[in-house]
Amino acid sequence: MAPPVFIRNLIPRREKRAEGRPLLEALASLTWVQWGHFWSGWLAWSCDAIDFFSVSLSVTRLQDQFGRSTHDITTAITLTLLFRSAGAVIFGVLSDRYGRKWPLVFNLLLISVLELGSGFVETFHAFLGVRSLFGIAMGGVWGLAASTALENLPVEVRGLASGVLQQGYAVGYLIAAVINLTLVPETSTTWRSLFWCASGISAFSAFVRLLLPESEVFIRAKAAERARGQSTKNKTKIFLHETWEMLKRHWLLCIYAVLLMTGFNFLSHGSQDLYPTYLTNAKLFSDHNATVATIIGNCGAIAGGAIAGWLSQYIGRRLTIIIFVLLIGAFIPLWILPTGFSALAAGAFCIQFGVQGAWGVIPIQLAEISPPAFRATFPGVAYQVGNMVSSASAQIEATGAANLHTTVIDKDGNPKVVSDYATVQGILIGVVAAFVLVVTIIGPENYGSHFEKSKAAFEEGAGRGELVDDDEQADGTHPSSSAGSRPTSVQVMDEKRSTPEPV
Repeated sequence: MAPPVFIRNLIPRREKRAEGRPLLEALASLTWVQWGHFWSGWLAWSCDAIDFFSVSLSVTRLQDQFGRSTHDITTAITLTLLFRSAGAVIFGVLSDRYGRKWPLVFNLLLISVLELGSGFVETFHAFLGVRSLFGIAMGGVWGLAASTALENLPVEVRGLASGVLQQGYAVGYLIAAVINLTLVPETSTTWRSLFWCASGISAFSAFVRLLLPESEVFIRAKAAERARGQSTKNKTKIFLHETWEMLKRHWLLCIYAVLLMTGFNFLSHGSQDLYPTYLTNAKLFSDHNATVATIIGNCGAIAGGAIAGWLSQYIGRRLTIIIFVLLIGAFIPLWILPTGFSALAAGAFCIQFGVQGAWGVIPIQLAEISPPAFRATFPGVAYQVGNMVSSASAQIEATGAANLHTTVIDKDGNPKVVSDYATVQGILIGVVAAFVLVVTIIGPENYGSHFEKSKAAFEEGAGRGELVDDDEQADGTHPSSSAGSRPTSVQVMDEKRSTPEPV
């Protein structure tokens, strides 16, 4: 008996899934440079998380430092998220125009400087100012890291690579939590030491990317343009024209991607940013136990992202997202109802398994549906505009919890009235999960796209999704893929494919 039309539309065609080599064979074929590109992108994205969650993990200490409420401190988180979209535009355009290497190196060094500065501020308003500038720098990382990591890999491993790449964020959160658990309490500078450590790790990430060559896509494109005698001025003119062509053709896809990323960012920030605060204020955990629970949750995130990315290579991107979002809904009671450490830590593991499992598919899903020449700008801007829309999630939770109270029993057996973060987070996560489910179902999928064969953004025809000429592919400078010379009709994102169609 054939599966329902609804299911058939979510699963890639059998012949498409059968293309290419087995996963292990494809992994064994990777060169050291390809591994280097992937892990440098992963490390850059991990640094983004360490830097961002330094504030989330330091809310209580920042309250003491500046004499402010939780709501006021979360303003720093909101401002960082608000300004990230500006960074996505700036660094995404630089990357699609000039290449992946130097924009990412500069981006990471700027983050390192601003994170270092965050640890030296003495007033609350100075802290907000530095974190706002930090948001601009941070906004560029994801698009550049994802394009660097994925476009140099063969198609067969991109699903798994997407999941591992995205969970660099969970690893970064985990590293920040470990530093907060071990180093911060032992130093006289307390929360400042966390920011300084994060600054050093970002500088190291920039050094790693500096040692690696440019992405092969841009090596090939620049060589072809030099052969044609194109000047820098002329290439910039072509880039601007092709950008306009892309926007005219794919404006509806841009709106869809922003809606999708708005839901996903509400989902992640709603379950992460104030989680330590939720445990200490509503469940009366110690700072130590709250940090340990956060670490356990991030272990679930790492497992979920890797598994979901691998699974998406076989059952498709959208169906994998749907399955993991349904898991989120199933585990919300375990997230909010228990009072003991073990059950709440299990709830954190399961929820983050679902949240970050769904997130693990996002890098490759956005890369495949993006106009192929704009793989840094398009996903990066969509991601960060979604971040901007969801930037108030921490303040929404803090405000809701401040106006909603419940009674719990403290460790001495006495009743205590606390802010009801559990109910607020449960409602927010449930509503957002339903939204993500609907948006994913009605959206497009371009499974198995060979986007690395498209023209670069400064080449004529890039805005229309044209492929490089056969003679350019044959010169040996273009990235190899398992498809060889097979036709790749799914690469060209014409108007029909770029319009999200209902299932």
